[in-house]
Amino acid sequence: MTIATADAQRRAQIVSAWSFDVFDTFLLRACTTPDGVFERTYELCGISRTCPNISASFVQHRIQAEARARKTAKEKRGTSEIRIDEIYFYFPFRLFGLSRHHLNDLVESEFAAELELCRANPDMLRQYLDKKRAGHRVGFISDTYWDSDRLARLLRACRPGLDWDFLYASCEHGSGKSEALFAKYLFEQGIDAGASFHVGDNETADIKGAKRHGIRPRYYPQATAQLASRFQRETTLFELFCTGAPSRLDHGARTLRRMVAARGAEKSLPFHLGLTVLGPVMTAYDAFVARRCEDVSGPGRQVALGFLGRDGFLSHRVWQDLHGKTSAYLEINRRVSLIASAGTMQPIVDLLSKIFKIDGPTFGDIIKIMPPKVAAFFAGCPGGIATGEELAEALPGLMDPPEIVALAAGLRARLLAYLRNAIPGFDECTDLMLADLGYSGSVQKALRRVFDIEGINIRLHGAYLISLDDAFDDIADQDSAEGFISDLVVTPHVKRILIRNVALLEQICCSADESVCDYHGGGVLREINPRPPEQIALAAEIQAGVLAFAESAKDVALDFRLDPYADPAVAARWCAATLARLLLLPDHDELTLLGGLKHDVNLGTHALAPMIDGGFIRSQITARGLSAACTALAPPMWLAGSFAQLSPSHAYLYTLFGANRLPADVFEERPCGQVQVGLFRGNGEATLETVTVHHNGLGELRLRIPLSRSMAVTMIALPLATFAPDGLLHGVTVQQDDDVRDAAESQDVTDLALESLIFAGLQRTGSHYRTESEDSCLLIPVAPMTQDIAVYSVAITPLRSGTK
Repeated sequence: MTIATADAQRRAQIVSAWSFDVFDTFLLRACTTPDGVFERTYELCGISRTCPNISASFVQHRIQAEARARKTAKEKRGTSEIRIDEIYFYFPFRLFGLSRHHLNDLVESEFAAELELCRANPDMLRQYLDKKRAGHRVGFISDTYWDSDRLARLLRACRPGLDWDFLYASCEHGSGKSEALFAKYLFEQGIDAGASFHVGDNETADIKGAKRHGIRPRYYPQATAQLASRFQRETTLFELFCTGAPSRLDHGARTLRRMVAARGAEKSLPFHLGLTVLGPVMTAYDAFVARRCEDVSGPGRQVALGFLGRDGFLSHRVWQDLHGKTSAYLEINRRVSLIASAGTMQPIVDLLSKIFKIDGPTFGDIIKIMPPKVAAFFAGCPGGIATGEELAEALPGLMDPPEIVALAAGLRARLLAYLRNAIPGFDECTDLMLADLGYSGSVQKALRRVFDIEGINIRLHGAYLISLDDAFDDIADQDSAEGFISDLVVTPHVKRILIRNVALLEQICCSADESVCDYHGGGVLREINPRPPEQIALAAEIQAGVLAFAESAKDVALDFRLDPYADPAVAARWCAATLARLLLLPDHDELTLLGGLKHDVNLGTHALAPMIDGGFIRSQITARGLSAACTALAPPMWLAGSFAQLSPSHAYLYTLFGANRLPADVFEERPCGQVQVGLFRGNGEATLETVTVHHNGLGELRLRIPLSRSMAVTMIALPLATFAPDGLLHGVTVQQDDDVRDAAESQDVTDLALESLIFAGLQRTGSHYRTESEDSCLLIPVAPMTQDIAVYSVAITPLRSGTK
């Protein structure tokens, strides 16, 4: 009986509580990282006016001041807990034109930044209120330099009328959650640890700290490890590409992405890629298109919006979901628009010159006729195949202008019939907005010529995700064109590296249908679709993630009081960084997911080009050097992905090249010595030739050994013992052409298989070798040459120096 009574009394004394971490849990900030508060402090305190464009220095000094304050507190008081005024005590006032009496001004500015940027997390608020209604004690425990008075002001500013049972700020108790703050809270509040819970985002302070004191933790991470890694890469690219712009203040765009991801259901990797990466890009672009439509609207204007297929398919779906059926999906590509606009031979010549290789049947598919002279031209080409440039140069002598005029007139009539069918009230339109991934507005320009020929007075406007702005100078005066990611957002150098890799984005965004080739009865005739079904399914799953983000983002933004697209310039910069991260610095999962995609050339051909080829890049670096590899022409279509397949550092070097930040004197090769190479002929004769050994910024040695066909060399003997007795052999390549310079610059590089090489007097394990004597050589067989000159290149990373 006594035992039962004691047990009942013990149970009656149990007090259950829910404690919440404050920052990054109950309160979220509308900036990319917590130090965005410091960047906003810089703007609010007035230093941005007296010392403009140095927010990065201000932020770093604020961080350093806090580190010094904590170190000093630890040394003097045995604890690293500090107050905000102690932090600014160590701030370099004089550097920023201030004196010590400005300390309180800086403190107030930082608190004002907190008030402006902090938002109550609706998910946490619901939990908090639910626990309170259920009879639990609720409150806050925060590791912070803000005292409880300011913490209370901040909480109530974010949620007016909020109340709590307890509020602990570490700076007032000389101990944090990782130390003794939890124990003090339990003792002072009479809380039973085993019946209590703590919610927080910090694995050390909130989770391990709570467990150590018997409190049940609830982990609330800011983002998954993968998403956090992608955010970090995006910030790096933002600071690299958008120099001088505040890199932490994004009007809550990243917070929005984190919250949408947190609320989203666990689905496939492609869906998650669409939800967390491309969804934010396409939703930001949608807001840009909406602004462009508003800009051209006005009294007496009837504006129609059309998304150009195939690449505009995804953005059209986003628009439909967010705005309803207020736009058209227009299947018009560069090929049909150029032919329809042709009043002379030149548009056809321009189109054909961009095709890598072409045969007679493909030409007939594109042009719809096969003049006898053109047929004879293809019959005279090796294998019946010509390069686009060869055909473009010959075409004016192969076709008569009247043939082109008649061809264009027929296609033009069918195109206009299609437009009238696709756009309700087409003939009443005064303005037609064309939305597309971009780049130089070729379809818009061709439509302008079509409209002018037919006397159609509709103004044309372009709203492009990415624009080559120097191509817009010849836009008609009454028309307009603007890119979301323009040269005012990133430099032309950056723009061109993005467009060099944009084929990946095109394949993800495009329709499952093949490209238009003609029209009939107001409908579309399409090419045969060469893309494999699994690629189409993958793109559809990514697109589903994009649409899920677009649908969720509006509600989440309202919940969190976020307006990420309020400033178009800020939205464009972060959109550029997000897209660039995917295209230029993909992670392993993205390479695995997307690397197998094929790109359909889509100029009347059925050819599929590979996205990535890491071996191709390795060969280019061996034969031509890093910078030359960075300028390699397609294929592969996703050059950055090919660099990333070698290593993340190779991808970053390629990115630096695209930003014009890869100094040639650091990464390119320079002479570091000479070596005599043995050249053996088929008749048994041998000569020694001196070649230069070069050293590059990747720590590799490279030798180029030029041979002429007349030399009749059948074997090259490379005395590795003399300059690299122990090393990694990256490869041996050969390039051919009619002179040494053209051969050395040729992108047509052939790799020699390691098995074809002879390691004479060397121990070899994979690519690693070690010489056994001073006579050890690498013997390189020379294949019969098809052109006058061959250049053999050898790339080695030495692991120790040679004997000479």
